[in-house]
Amino acid sequence: MSHETYYVPAQSRWPILASIALFLLAYGAGNLINGLKTQTGGTGLVLLLSGTFMMSLILIGWFRHVINESMDGKYSPQADLSFRWGMSWFIFSEVMFFIAFFGALFYVRTLAVPWLGGEGDKGVSNMLWQGFEAQWPLLTTPDMEKFPGASAVINPWHLPLINTAILISSSFTITLAHHALKAGRRS
Repeated sequence: MSHETYYVPAQSRWPILASIALFLLAYGAGNLINGLKTQTGGTGLVLLLSGTFMMSLILIGWFRHVINESMDGKYSPQADLSFRWGMSWFIFSEVMFFIAFFGALFYVRTLAVPWLGGEGDKGVSNMLWQGFEAQWPLLTTPDMEKFPGASAVINPWHLPLINTAILISSSFTITLAHHALKAGRRS
């Protein structure tokens, strides 16, 4: 362990490489979407896949670099605390994002749509278009031919159930890995 209070790493190539990969990823996604829209194809898929592949390699290399620094004892307890605080702030920001997301959904579903349908003290009938029906989910639009709405509600017993099962099973594997690392079983 070094006698420094905080380890300052040497300059790294990883951030600039990650910037290039993210640019390729975003530019490829934009080209792919525009190519699908105009039926011309293009290089969008190639750029998107190469950006994704580059980003995967960069993350593997960058994490390996940080893990090797940690295993070499270059991080002091203060650096370890800094990593923990950084992860805590990241988790907190994700919690706040989901609270805002579900709060907005709650507001629209329970307050805004009924008001637009004419209910309550703040009700305003037919503010959006003549014949607006305040029902959730909103499946109709003013001109169904020009702006087709959703045809039906997503069945919660298919894709949402699979996504939930994957999310829960990943938390089990992370927990098992955490306990294995605490017990010293790195394999």
